[in-house]
Amino acid sequence: MAREPKNFDNLLGGNAKGLSDLQLKAHFTLYQGYVKKLNEIWEQLGKADRSAPNYSYNAYSELKRREPVAFNGTVLHELYFENIGNGSTQPSAQSKKLIEASFGSFDAWLADAKAALLSAHGWTVLVYDYQEQKLFNNLIRTEHDVGLFANTHIMVAVDAWEHAYFADYQTKKADYVANVLSGLNWDVINARLAQIGPHAQQG
Repeated sequence: MAREPKNFDNLLGGNAKGLSDLQLKAHFTLYQGYVKKLNEIWEQLGKADRSAPNYSYNAYSELKRREPVAFNGTVLHELYFENIGNGSTQPSAQSKKLIEASFGSFDAWLADAKAALLSAHGWTVLVYDYQEQKLFNNLIRTEHDVGLFANTHIMVAVDAWEHAYFADYQTKKADYVANVLSGLNWDVINARLAQIGPHAQQG
């Protein structure tokens, strides 16, 4: 069954801090392209010949190499659009407790997130590591599948590729980063943290 792109028109009309409708609509189109390519890859994989996989080149092998790019490109954009907002929500006591336990303070997390976002093209995701039982800011760069920490739960996803902000900010990436972080939808993020369950209670 083909995956359907989600509708994020609820962000239009000023509901995503610092992002115009022009910027958001262009970004929605790019996201929809990832969904389309993911469906194409899955369709081709369904009928691909698996008898001669090869590192240098084989149709099946190449599809499998590109699958995580389209998959993560789809999912990370969905997480991003879900967790950006207008700044009207607040982190829960549980969220603050875990962030403070992991980074020392909420402001220390925020400073680290800004630094990660300004360090490279790509994504910064706040992830919960089940083994360490703490949060990390995870920088994903070059491709959507390069650098994503294993065995983690994504709490926050922020897109810092130029396509996420250039229509509104051009080269003023730091202004975009400041606005998107201050406009996060904590109702969504708090719910993600709650999914971790008893693991997060130990933070």
